[in-house]
Amino acid sequence: MGTGAAPAQPQEAAPAGESHVQAEVVAPAAVHAPFVPGKIDLAIHGRVDRNFLDYASYVIRDRAIPALADGLKPVQRRILWALHQMDDGRLMKVANVTGETMKYHPHGNASIDDAIVVLANKRYLIEGQGNYGNIYTGDPAAASRYIECRLTELARTELFNDDITELVPSYDGRRDEPVSLPSKLPVLLMLGTEGIAVGMSSRILPHNFPELLQAQIAILKKQPFKCLPDFQTGGLMDAREYKDGAGQIKVRAKIKVKDESTVLIKEIPPTTTTDSLIASIEDASRKGKIKIKSISDFTSETAEIEVRAPAGANAEQLVDALYAFTDCEVSISSRIIVIRNNRPAEMTVSEVLHANTEQLVAILKKELELKEHRLLEELHFRTLERIFIEERIYKKIEQCKTNEAVFAAVYDGFKPFAEQLVRELTDPDVERLLQVRIRRISLFDISKHREEMSKVKQELAETRKNLKNLIKYATAHLEALLEKYGPIYPRLTKSSRYDEVDAREVAFKAFKVGYDRESGYVGYKVTGEEYRVDCTKFDRLLLLFRDGHYQVVELPEKLFVGPDVIYCAIPERDRVFTLAYTNREATYLKRFTFGGTILEKLYHCIPPKSKILFFEPDTPAELFIKYKPAAYQKINQQTCNPSEVEAKGPKTIGRQISIKDVSSINSKPPRGWDATAPTTKLQFI
Repeated sequence: MGTGAAPAQPQEAAPAGESHVQAEVVAPAAVHAPFVPGKIDLAIHGRVDRNFLDYASYVIRDRAIPALADGLKPVQRRILWALHQMDDGRLMKVANVTGETMKYHPHGNASIDDAIVVLANKRYLIEGQGNYGNIYTGDPAAASRYIECRLTELARTELFNDDITELVPSYDGRRDEPVSLPSKLPVLLMLGTEGIAVGMSSRILPHNFPELLQAQIAILKKQPFKCLPDFQTGGLMDAREYKDGAGQIKVRAKIKVKDESTVLIKEIPPTTTTDSLIASIEDASRKGKIKIKSISDFTSETAEIEVRAPAGANAEQLVDALYAFTDCEVSISSRIIVIRNNRPAEMTVSEVLHANTEQLVAILKKELELKEHRLLEELHFRTLERIFIEERIYKKIEQCKTNEAVFAAVYDGFKPFAEQLVRELTDPDVERLLQVRIRRISLFDISKHREEMSKVKQELAETRKNLKNLIKYATAHLEALLEKYGPIYPRLTKSSRYDEVDAREVAFKAFKVGYDRESGYVGYKVTGEEYRVDCTKFDRLLLLFRDGHYQVVELPEKLFVGPDVIYCAIPERDRVFTLAYTNREATYLKRFTFGGTILEKLYHCIPPKSKILFFEPDTPAELFIKYKPAAYQKINQQTCNPSEVEAKGPKTIGRQISIKDVSSINSKPPRGWDATAPTTKLQFI
């Protein structure tokens, strides 16, 4: 194998004083090697593979897919961390927050601005002031220099703890950023998110915050639970196919009937806006799927769209048509893919909640252990301080000339009181005691000190009790959150099971099909008055021709069929038709149903070289038959009862009428019918 055939390996750092040029010597040879058809350049091939995998891994882990630990994408985590670092309780310009976030986020400011607006509109973690757009109309937010934001109280208390946050260097190495926030909230399911990465996509629907807390309490108590999505825009939800986050839901707009011809859309489905919803209604109207007279949009802080139906259409029918043909009903798929243990993983809602609850218990345990350590240190120092002042150990250091002598005097002074100490005396403890001011010593109040010591001991005992009953403590923590935030975040999307709307049943008959025999065209853009048929967009047409062939076609705009059409209507497979035809030998009468047909396929309902003399839907009460005049012919006209003929399929031959030449067959006495002439009733053979 040639010099340039080996896959490129990562460079090691060159020793000081050596050039890096030597590591790249093979590259020009590989690049300028003569091209050989069918031969793979392994150096380039390996580099492409490695770079693509690096890129795919980066997009999956650091851009598109949220982390299970805190439920955030990297840009969201960096925004919240920047807000935490800047937080002083006051509102800050979003432009300033974006600038601070860019110190951690190696991408443009536009993505940061958009992420802040999304988080603020979801209300849980960021509080915004100013024009943050409208989630109902889709109007964008104002520029970042005009709007302000800050962390919510919920985010401050439940997302951050600097003592247990693992930090790593930022992209430029100048600052530290968190690997993940120590979140005590089920943020992943609270916020919901969408992300498209290389080879995978994630779509997590938002859920109701109080219901998530209730589910976590149920997990701690080992009780069953169920969580369903909840959307800010409200609406009605059918979650029968949700399957714990691995299926889909259907969400409908909330439509109220105002009067006989007017409906109001009060809540819209997620993924839509009032503009897109109105556009879908207008589009359905243009295509003839629904009939509307007017649409008015009165949306402000809540959605309100008024739709009026034209004369002849009632509001109830309009409601069903809106659900069937517009975005008033949408289906939303869910697939929960998250970064777990540094790898992408597919999970269910229950699995995510169990993981969040385990993390909550672990974080609360860490916080209690830190609190216990802090209280022990405080108790230790207060004990040292009391002994240092009460036993006048500070007097022993007045004659000391060196620092070593001072430390030795303090250590000697505490030896008789070693049993009273929480732990052994250390040099940092001595340093801290030596910093006690004279004023503090002179004003030392033993009663107040004992009272403070009692409070610390009481708090320490409570902390240790909570550590021993960690599940009970975590449950109380969740119940406190539920009591505080439950009334603030009520469920907006109502769960209900609604029947499917059959689009064909609720479609308006908005198309009037015509047939122009002179031009030979049929369709809803043909002006002919013959065979005017009211159709919906879903209807098809049955066309029967004089030679007996027929076919079913899609609803045509303008279709050339010729001048020989004798029947044009919407197919009715079980309807009985009456037909008389003649060939060179005899005339026959039959009753039949068309039955099922294949679209655009040609069928025949009479034998070849025959001609239809009479065709009519249903069964006439009586038929009037006239024969052509002939020598020695005694009977020139007859009647018959077609109901005596059995109804069969379209290929049936039928019952013979006569071998004589038939002039005409009609369901009513035709012109020239001689009521005084002898008329017999036909008896079928």
